[in-house]
Amino acid sequence: MDETKKPRAAAAKTKEKGPRGAEAWLAAAWTALAREGVDGVRVERLAVRLGVTKGSFYWHFADRRALLDALLDDWERRATTAVIARVDGAAADPRERLHVLLRSTAAVPGAPHVEQSIRAFGLRDKAARRRLERVDARREAYVASLLEAAGVPPDAAAHRARALYLALIGEYARVAHGGPPTDGATWDELVARMLPPEPPPARVTPRLALTARAKSPSTPGTSRSVRTARASPSRTAPP
Repeated sequence: MDETKKPRAAAAKTKEKGPRGAEAWLAAAWTALAREGVDGVRVERLAVRLGVTKGSFYWHFADRRALLDALLDDWERRATTAVIARVDGAAADPRERLHVLLRSTAAVPGAPHVEQSIRAFGLRDKAARRRLERVDARREAYVASLLEAAGVPPDAAAHRARALYLALIGEYARVAHGGPPTDGATWDELVARMLPPEPPPARVTPRLALTARAKSPSTPGTSRSVRTARASPSRTAPP
């Protein structure tokens, strides 16, 4: 009887106060990462922030490493997979997609600090570095595909995709260190310089005008005199 009550008592204890789901721990980890970097993602600190005991953490994660891996998974999903899906759904024209991509990703609140923290994490952690390399490659490939769809040759598209991505990373670093965010007009100008000129619209002559011109009668007297002149032999003046 006592043994059957112990799990219930433990479960009740985990519901004493504050949110305790895995999502709550992940959200707290995101906040700590943006504010303090990966060193701020500590079980004890997160427990204090959530108002729970440290032991409740292990209902959802095996250890801190598992939480960090879940954080990297969530970062890739939110900052890459979801972004690509949102941009693809925003417009059909690849030119417009590029504008939406740069404008939207540069303006996400908190993104500069999170991106900088994860890159710093990658400097000392192999798993984080591998994840960064994969995400960077995927992001650049997506930008290159949009440039190619807009008419840029493949080699040039790869170079320009790298340039655009480096500009975004530089923007994140600048804002994370206290600089003002770049306005949307500047991003639009940058994207425009990476794209080939748009072809001029094709000139279409109305068929009605062509038909009218083909059927219009000649000016009275003119064609008759021309025909007469062509038919009459040339006359020489008498000696």
